[in-house]
Amino acid sequence: MDKTLNIIGGGMAGSEAAWQAANAGLKVNIHEMRPKVETFAHRTGNLGEMVCSNSFRSDDHEQNAVGLLHWEMVQANGLIMQTAYQHRLPAGGALAVDRDPFAESVTAALLAHPNISVSYEEITALPEDGQWIIATGPLTSGSLAEAIQAETSAAALAFFDAIAPIVYHESINMDVAWMQSRYDKGETEEERTAYLNCPMTKDQYETFIDALLAADKTEFKEGETAGYFDGCLPIEVMAERGRETLRFGPMKPVGLTNANDPQNKPYAVVQLRRDNALGTLYNIVGFQTKMKYGAQKAVFKTIPGLEDAEFARLGGIHRNTFINSPTLLDDQMRLRSRPNIRFAGQITGVEGYVESAAMGLLAGRMAVAEMTGQTLASVPDTTAMGALVTHITGGAEAKTFQPMNVNFGLFPPLDGIKGGRRNRKDRYKAYTDRAKIDWQAWLGQTAQDAA
Repeated sequence: MDKTLNIIGGGMAGSEAAWQAANAGLKVNIHEMRPKVETFAHRTGNLGEMVCSNSFRSDDHEQNAVGLLHWEMVQANGLIMQTAYQHRLPAGGALAVDRDPFAESVTAALLAHPNISVSYEEITALPEDGQWIIATGPLTSGSLAEAIQAETSAAALAFFDAIAPIVYHESINMDVAWMQSRYDKGETEEERTAYLNCPMTKDQYETFIDALLAADKTEFKEGETAGYFDGCLPIEVMAERGRETLRFGPMKPVGLTNANDPQNKPYAVVQLRRDNALGTLYNIVGFQTKMKYGAQKAVFKTIPGLEDAEFARLGGIHRNTFINSPTLLDDQMRLRSRPNIRFAGQITGVEGYVESAAMGLLAGRMAVAEMTGQTLASVPDTTAMGALVTHITGGAEAKTFQPMNVNFGLFPPLDGIKGGRRNRKDRYKAYTDRAKIDWQAWLGQTAQDAA
């Protein structure tokens, strides 16, 4: 049997799948179309490039499901998480990274691996032979998407994903803005001051909302529908749902005290997070947008502290395609009609860098087991990894399937633990304690089987 595993796509999922398979002894060929074929969102040809936020979200592995997923991936020798910690930036309890050095390190690690090769080419059809993982992410090329649609006899599902703008720090007015993480969260002073905050009075907030609603937006092409993932809504879409929506979302003022004017509580706050290690770039948190470039500059400069802001990157919007995984994939993440092909990452209907890499990790390990004649035990659904893969391969309702972040709602209930908000802390700790035991047992079992 040919022991080469082919992976289409060198993003988070493809990179992690390649790393897992190569470390298990398989030869791996990554097929990455960049930089020969560019996308709307990518800027480089690096593997593992971050195209939207630079955050892997919460790093709390005792109280947060995504933090637990971080922990599980580290235990499984995950390349993406190990590299993220190497390039960590202060983010007040979240795991944010310096995006360019991160991608450069992921690329260097994969290119240096003796079992990994990279082919810079676009794959436009579904492969007939060999073992493949399709991990083409949210920007699957049109030709390959059409091939997938033709094979599955179903219209490809799609939603629109928006990108937040990045501001040069030197152009921010620090006489107005101040540095503070919400609720002063973090173990060090650097963590407790990881976010840059721009305060708004009620009048300033109302002026901002008016400008936002009136701004010119990107028009959709004929036949496209604006189906957004709720975790990444453009700010103008949130504003259209109600004038106060943003103030209870990315612009909430709670947990913050204006260091420049501590006696007056802001009505709303715009937060920016460091985007590189030098601290020269900051991205506006939660400010994904489909406004046209000229409108963005005008609207964002109404934010106190950003009156003279200069932008390293403006926001944008791109199409994001994913398959109906509960219908199309088996429990080994294989395409039912072509079991030599697995899917991994955002194209399977998971949302987020961490979730995408996690599904790449599992797809790589599943491919190894199949190609070496092993029987891989099912991942316990009590773990973050298992809960997520169970959701996309059958746990979700196919008729209403939408992209999903990992969350404790995907986990099996706990016996003897009360529900409700008051008991949430104990309940979340019980979820993570159970998951860690089960994940380590599964890893130990798979290591023993491989030996």
